[in-house]
Amino acid sequence: MQVTETRSEGLSREFRIVVPANDLEARLTEHLETLKGQIQLKGFRPGKVPVSYLRKAYGKSVMGEVIQKTVEEISSKTLEERALKPAQTPKIDVDGEMEQVVAGKADLAITMALEVMPEFEPADVSKLKLVRPVADVTEEDITKALEDLAAQQKSFKPRGKTAKAKDGDQVTIDFVGSVEGEEFEGGTAEGLTLVLGSGSFIPGFEDQLVGVKTGDEVTVNVTFPEDYSAKHLAGKAAAFAVKVGEVAAPEKVAIDDELATRLGLENLEKLRDLVAGKIGEDFAKASREKLKRNLLDAMDELHDFDLPPGLVETEFDQIWAQVTGDLEQSGSTFEDEGETEESARADYRKIAERRVRLGLVLAEIGQLNKIDVTEQEITRALSAQARQFPGQEQQLYDFYTKNPQALAQLRAPLFEDKVIDFIFELAEVTEQKVSRDELFADPEEMAEKQKKKNAKPKKKAAAKKKPAAKKKPAKSKTGDTGKA
Repeated sequence: MQVTETRSEGLSREFRIVVPANDLEARLTEHLETLKGQIQLKGFRPGKVPVSYLRKAYGKSVMGEVIQKTVEEISSKTLEERALKPAQTPKIDVDGEMEQVVAGKADLAITMALEVMPEFEPADVSKLKLVRPVADVTEEDITKALEDLAAQQKSFKPRGKTAKAKDGDQVTIDFVGSVEGEEFEGGTAEGLTLVLGSGSFIPGFEDQLVGVKTGDEVTVNVTFPEDYSAKHLAGKAAAFAVKVGEVAAPEKVAIDDELATRLGLENLEKLRDLVAGKIGEDFAKASREKLKRNLLDAMDELHDFDLPPGLVETEFDQIWAQVTGDLEQSGSTFEDEGETEESARADYRKIAERRVRLGLVLAEIGQLNKIDVTEQEITRALSAQARQFPGQEQQLYDFYTKNPQALAQLRAPLFEDKVIDFIFELAEVTEQKVSRDELFADPEEMAEKQKKKNAKPKKKAAAKKKPAAKKKPAKSKTGDTGKA
């Protein structure tokens, strides 16, 4: 076997590997020898089938298996001997005509191209200084949560037959919808309950029912939104013939022991404790996410090394597919977001580069410190996923156990969280009290506000006001590794 390195540029490597035809012939003969004891042919005793006969009967198909196994072995050996860690599966191309190789008339020549993992030394995480924002759970937070719970439990009491429906009332209606005089599929319902002002229906539908009485028959005229999910109705004007069966007013639900028992708890005190605990969990989760963002920002600033282009491209493709998919679903364009497709591509490519860089850094820290995900942790995560699909638990378990790639995707965020927690333990972390709004605020919006706050005031001579510039819509861009 002859191995020649034909390219070594940055993280790119390419090798030309040649296996002589006589070597392949020897491998074929060896493989056929192992088949002698496994193949039973009429007229031959077990294990006594001549290799020459096997070669004639099965040589071509067996040679294909030999070549495939040889390619796997020599590519793996080439990487191992040179201590190369491929960033992705190497690309292997066969040079020449494969038919000639299979027939034993030509050497096997392949080209193996790959990108290797970059070599770098992770920063000393014990020197990191991080800030963890924390917020206290206030009585106002608990009261607001209890009010929301009570609102979800409210019931409706029928108004008098002459009473007019108000915003917030529940109406029971039958309706038949039509476009250009023709009824359309899904445009008919009977006995449907609708809370006016809930925004459950097409814009304008609920507004036109304010003031109706039990027994009224009205026509509601609306126009379907341009981004309506049913494309054949999007943007079209429609008329709904509506008959009002009942108008009911909401009954206020008191926040008391009765509400608690309705929700399966002993009394209001137990409900308050449960609500306070849930809010505390939400605050703790938001606090950790902010601390994690601070950590990743710091790690990104501390590391600068070449990235495997293939990994970046794969990450970018995934991000871009999600971005364009979201735009298509909402019926928006990049211009609606205040930018061009070209600038958006550049922004999201930077995000892809950041995610790949941070992913490599965390992976290296995890490997150096022997951090791994245990089978028990994977089982717990799998059980948590299964609980989200009641009745389909076994199918979900089978899917993950039979798909290594899916299992790897389940493992990735678990591994990242363990590495992140490991760094938290070593870094210097100080707590900073913030308000609830600050805790849940978008980091980019916070940074923009801080930037304006730190801006120097203009001189008095230049105090002439100009019209305020329109603010661009915020983008849904995260700077984390994308795994958690």
